[in-house]
Amino acid sequence: MKRTIVWHLSLIMVIVLALSGCSKPAEPKGEGGSTAKTGDPGSPVELTVFAPQSAGIESLDVNPFSKHIEEKLGIKFKWNTTPDAVFNDKKLLMLASGDYPALIMNAGISKADQIKYGMQGAFIPLNDLIEQHAPNIKKAMEEIPYLAPAMTAPDGNIYALPKVNECLHCTYGQRMWINTTWLEKLGLEMPQTTDEFYEVLKAFKEKDPNGNGKADEIPLTTSLDVWGGGVDAFLMNAFIYNNGTSYLSVKDGKVILSATEPEWKEGLKYLRKLYSEGLIDKGAFTQNGDAVKQLGNKSENVVGAVGYALISSMLDTTDAKPRHKEYDVVPPLKGPNGVQLAGYSVGAGDGSFVITNKATEEERIAAIKLADYLFYEEGTVMTSWGFEGDGWRKAEAGALDYNGKPAKYEALKRDVPEGTPDVTWWQLGTMLMVNSIRESFVAPEDPLGNGAYEYRLWLAAKKYEPFAKPELVYPTDVFIDPADATFIAQIQKTIQDYVKSNLAQFVTGSKDIEKDWDAYVSGFKGLQLDKYLEIHQKALDNQGS
Repeated sequence: MKRTIVWHLSLIMVIVLALSGCSKPAEPKGEGGSTAKTGDPGSPVELTVFAPQSAGIESLDVNPFSKHIEEKLGIKFKWNTTPDAVFNDKKLLMLASGDYPALIMNAGISKADQIKYGMQGAFIPLNDLIEQHAPNIKKAMEEIPYLAPAMTAPDGNIYALPKVNECLHCTYGQRMWINTTWLEKLGLEMPQTTDEFYEVLKAFKEKDPNGNGKADEIPLTTSLDVWGGGVDAFLMNAFIYNNGTSYLSVKDGKVILSATEPEWKEGLKYLRKLYSEGLIDKGAFTQNGDAVKQLGNKSENVVGAVGYALISSMLDTTDAKPRHKEYDVVPPLKGPNGVQLAGYSVGAGDGSFVITNKATEEERIAAIKLADYLFYEEGTVMTSWGFEGDGWRKAEAGALDYNGKPAKYEALKRDVPEGTPDVTWWQLGTMLMVNSIRESFVAPEDPLGNGAYEYRLWLAAKKYEPFAKPELVYPTDVFIDPADATFIAQIQKTIQDYVKSNLAQFVTGSKDIEKDWDAYVSGFKGLQLDKYLEIHQKALDNQGS
């Protein structure tokens, strides 16, 4: 009964919004634009869709945003859903069997698989559909520099649409959070260099900043299974560019593996120094994220700094548990040779929205118009925040956004009982969430207060932005030649594991950096690193051509 009432109320709101226009921005009216209905109101186009069923959404069949789209675009969804946890496995079985629907959303299709299934004919090229029926997607491809290359396979076809989800704090995810309460108590400034960071950690260890009379402080902790974690993710960027995952970078236009360079060796010596003096948590290479949470949430605070993208990975960020307010990010440190870099990641990612060869011509047009609506600002805002008046509202006059300009939107806290089904899709399928949309929301007065966490992260990322050098970064959206894809898939994890294993051994002292460095570098020959880099160089060159 309760669910039925919630759904009817939401549906009534949707209909009212649709009929009244309820202060929506003007929509594009170009030929074949997303506002044109796909079929007659009396005979909507049926669109079969395979998608994951999110735990927060009762059913996509009755979801109010689903109904909003059906009414707006003149389509009727026929959903085939499966829980998130098994979605990928079922998707692969479907594709292998040939029994799949017209549209796959949240597809998670890698660049290699886009080419594979595109060349097999399972995924249809979207180029002509975009040209004829998707003005918003076409406009985005023209205006966002990385988007068209990220979508276009080497044969010139677009086989999948990504989910564009820009956020400044995602771009600069290799961060270090430090206890500023301890800095203040010990009379220390925010460290600016690797030497100053060492002195701060040493003071944390030796000067009892938590004041309990015990030597229980852990100057620096981290975990490898958390976003932005690892002792090298932040600190190595004071020696050489390190993306913390693939270890690929670009030097004078040539693809290199940072972890084989002399500067990496110097960074290892610094990390070894910190570890040998007890300034890095001994569990940093073995513990999981839960172990770090337990450290951070002890009755007396013992953590001086944590190498994570998000402080929320260690601490609750509500007013009810205010310890998180003691931490702020350390800006990129300057190394002994003047290197001072921020980890940088931007791109469109894997294919999220795929139209298959099972789709009729009518379904293909309906599907691309759906994608185009989700690329429109209204669609992106609604799939992310919900309906106007519920998840968001227009900003009041005088309200300022993240950049101090007149704000466009204000996020609202949903005051609904726990377990109430959500009214939106939570970014299912595709969208065009660019920074300009995120930053157009009202900036909270207190960046550390309840509901202000994303703004706090944005402010943190602004401290990293000046130290980005995109020319050093190997792009995340490069298409590997299909002939090379199998080799790359086989060898990539082996190389990454080799780097991580040796990093741990050098830092903990199991291997001697001076004595064992040459043998470590030589070991890459057996992993066919030269061929690995050659393939990535070819892919990079092809993307730029």
